Amino acid sequence: MRELTLVEAVNDALHVELERDGSVLVLGEDVGRAGGVFRATAGLLDRFGPDRCVDTPLAEAGILGTAVGLCMAGWRPVCEMQYDAFSYPCLDQLITHVGRYRWRTGGGMDFPITIRMPYGGGVRAPELHDDSPETYYVHTPGVKVAIPATPADAKGLLAAAVRDPDPVVVLEPKLVYRTARGEVPEGEYVVQLGQARLAREGSDLTLVAYGAMVGVAERAADVLEASVEVLDLRTLKPLDEEALLASAAKTGRVVLVQEAPRTCGYAAELAAVLAEKAILDLRGPVLRVTGYDVPYPYWAIEDAYMPSVARVVDAARRLLAFA
Repeated sequence: MRELTLVEAVNDALHVELERDGSVLVLGEDVGRAGGVFRATAGLLDRFGPDRCVDTPLAEAGILGTAVGLCMAGWRPVCEMQYDAFSYPCLDQLITHVGRYRWRTGGGMDFPITIRMPYGGGVRAPELHDDSPETYYVHTPGVKVAIPATPADAKGLLAAAVRDPDPVVVLEPKLVYRTARGEVPEGEYVVQLGQARLAREGSDLTLVAYGAMVGVAERAADVLEASVEVLDLRTLKPLDEEALLASAAKTGRVVLVQEAPRTCGYAAELAAVLAEKAILDLRGPVLRVTGYDVPYPYWAIEDAYMPSVARVVDAARRLLAFA
């Protein structure tokens, strides 16, 4: 197996899937001639031509609206939103059309659109380049959501999204685009949607995270004087409830880590699942380590906003001392 960075694994997945299936195409801002602002689509234009690697105008609603028509005509479009917060203009298309077509057609039409975008902070970017908007998409019926934390998962989850008959949003943590490096299988490789990954086994406490926060959780586990399990969700919808509940039952203590703002964040949904289905297994309250209920701050203070190893360790120690 080759060792790749996360963004190289994304690029590899796109090359493999476009080669495998002639109905797959990529469209977005600067994805062709420039190879994408993060080089995630480098080489696609030269290899597959301008009909399957399409540079679009700066119009996110137009990108996704075009993909809706392409999908209805038998294509499997992969849309790139250049940055997470740039995707908000396409929420109308996503909510009113993309997520509803299977329902609208009584199950008669598949709708295989993949919407991929870099997300999250930690890279000293300006405003509207650093949001963590996953809950918007998770809350949209008919849409699946995947977030890789490792290069292998970046390739495998993207391949699964492209092949899925339903719309999938794939959020790629830009913080680890080039800092996460690992072995990635060559050729076709698929990671099943809805299947969590046990990143580390432990017995005293579970840290649940996804995306770039998995690395934060693992570094916190290294610091703690306890046996800490780290669960990487990989897919937010569908959620691997079985893995979540099994880990909670095993350790009896759960800390949830998310970069997004606290109120109505995905960690709140996880906490509700644990309260409903694991209450008798828990030895203390479910704690959350999250971003704050403010717009993503400018780079000078973004480190104070993002969940840190110190904040996760503090929450874990408080929970370990609870009983």
